Amino acid sequence: MKIHRTETTLADGRTLIYFDESAQDRGTADKRDLPPRAGGSELRFDPLLDEWVAVATHRQNRTHLPPTTECPLCPSTSAFSTEVPAASYDVVVFENRFPSFSSAAAPVDGDSYPLSPKRPGKGRCEVVCFTDDHDSAFNRLTEQRVRTVVEAWADRTAELSAMDDVEQVFCFENRGEEIGVTLHHPHGQIYGYPYVTARTRRMLASARATPSLFAGVLASERSGPRVVATNEHWTAFVPAFARWPYEVHLYPHRQVPDLPALSADERDAFGPVYLEVLRRLDGLFGLAMPYVSGWHQAPVRADRDLAYLHLQLFSTRRAPGKLKYPAGSESAMWAFVNDVRPEDAARALREVTL
Repeated sequence: MKIHRTETTLADGRTLIYFDESAQDRGTADKRDLPPRAGGSELRFDPLLDEWVAVATHRQNRTHLPPTTECPLCPSTSAFSTEVPAASYDVVVFENRFPSFSSAAAPVDGDSYPLSPKRPGKGRCEVVCFTDDHDSAFNRLTEQRVRTVVEAWADRTAELSAMDDVEQVFCFENRGEEIGVTLHHPHGQIYGYPYVTARTRRMLASARATPSLFAGVLASERSGPRVVATNEHWTAFVPAFARWPYEVHLYPHRQVPDLPALSADERDAFGPVYLEVLRRLDGLFGLAMPYVSGWHQAPVRADRDLAYLHLQLFSTRRAPGKLKYPAGSESAMWAFVNDVRPEDAARALREVTL
């Protein structure tokens, strides 16, 4: 699939990249008068849990549920200039104006303690717009458009992985106000973490202790009652150990560390399975399900042989009109209690009429 990639710069120096399915003239300049780029985030180490916490106070001022006419992710018009200068686009990626991590992060000031050091919140945060249609959703994209999104994810994963400040790349989508979305336009994000996240370190430790762990999980699920959708290259299933009421994992049948390592055939085959899963999720209760969907990829510089690329999708909705809130047990102790048997969740998703 031929993707036309055009890189340009926004008014405050942030990078913007168009991923077009046909050749386009992308010479329109961003003529806004923007303030200097935010770069005030810092990292503080939690010695009790052996992990970093980001502090990014400038994110308090980020755009929150604006009216459609003021959506910053829509194409620009003569009446309103947005983050995308063009009048239309297929898929576009740009540096987040309110990043949790940034190469522009300034040196930290104030006290630092021996057990809890601080350092600049270096890294990278980007926004991915899946379509210029404000009222659409990922599950209404064409298979061709999903393929373009996959190319954008792979492109950004490769480029961010080459940055000195990035140790792990995470591509994800939050959908629905129940999840905490602050912009309704169909979009996702990409985080270039300046460290390997605690969850990834724990998964890789498990894989180090149990050879072929991820492949073993996939093999056991492919022949079991929890498969939701499958094709030649991918299987989507509700894991036996699901924490959330409706949680689906998508694995390629071949172990690869990250999105750039997927073959052309694997990239082609992802869209049909993923779109089926998303449409089944929305068909479950006849409403737009809130969800988090994110790619687990290998760290940039360590344990890449242990990792197994896979996507995790979960919804906080457990029934019509009811959400699962991660309250005392989940939030305080990380001890999950699932309200729905994984086998029942998988069966309900399979029985949705598409």
